[in-house]
Amino acid sequence: MITLDEVTSKDGTTIAYDRLGDGPGLVVLHGVMQTGHSNIELAQALASDFTCYVPDRRGRGRSGPYGPDYGLQREVEDLDALLEATGAQHVVGVSSGAIVTLRTALARPTLRKVVAFEPPLDLGGSYPAGWLDRFDRELAAGRIPAALVTGMLATRLGPPIFHLMPRALLELLTAMMLKNQEKAAGAGESTYRELAPTLHYDGRVVAETAADLDVYRSVRAEVLLLGGTKSPAHLRSVLTALEGVLPRARRVDMAGLDHSATSNTAMRGKPEQVAEEIRRYLTTVPKD
Repeated sequence: MITLDEVTSKDGTTIAYDRLGDGPGLVVLHGVMQTGHSNIELAQALASDFTCYVPDRRGRGRSGPYGPDYGLQREVEDLDALLEATGAQHVVGVSSGAIVTLRTALARPTLRKVVAFEPPLDLGGSYPAGWLDRFDRELAAGRIPAALVTGMLATRLGPPIFHLMPRALLELLTAMMLKNQEKAAGAGESTYRELAPTLHYDGRVVAETAADLDVYRSVRAEVLLLGGTKSPAHLRSVLTALEGVLPRARRVDMAGLDHSATSNTAMRGKPEQVAEEIRRYLTTVPKD
């Protein structure tokens, strides 16, 4: 059974979340162009062993707005409020949600174990933020397919062939994808068209991580760096970089999986397979 609840963050913003399962508390924090529902099958696969808390990050789904002072610190405060309210000591962070998770681990040393799935840290200017201006103009003009193409090319989340295709063709294919996804979306599920504006804010979160790799040397929690062998090379490089600075980290590369691995099966995810790795890690006796 899934129960809806909410918590109030430090600045008064409401963060809504689903609760399901039984056992030690585990927060599943979604990533870019997602809501909590996007990873609900992952939570369901873990619910036999954990009480899973699956929030909508601010500005998405049922949670409150971004607010005028939005930034990575607000996201950390949101997750911290949820951890405080639930007593959960484990977090699975996905993509940009993994960035929030790692930064929260710095601020909250009581976190025991963290799973960071392919955080897109900006290492050495790998994510230049100049694309945000064009993205915002296209979005303001109602050109959502064009805006999504701008974001996709800048963040390099599409397959390599996308960078060889004419932009007009990419926009046409994206418009078709939006229509198909809207038809297939289930009740209460946010569509990519609705989530398009959130890409701006995730872009800002990533931009804040530039040149701060060394701060993660102070993370006291055990960290599982999780990724897929078919994910983009720059995301795998981030895991390698983190592996070199996190004091208590181990890494697992899941064969044949990519950046969509944690998503629901309808979005090409492999939630059961990812859940196996997470369960194995979280149920292992902690190191001294």
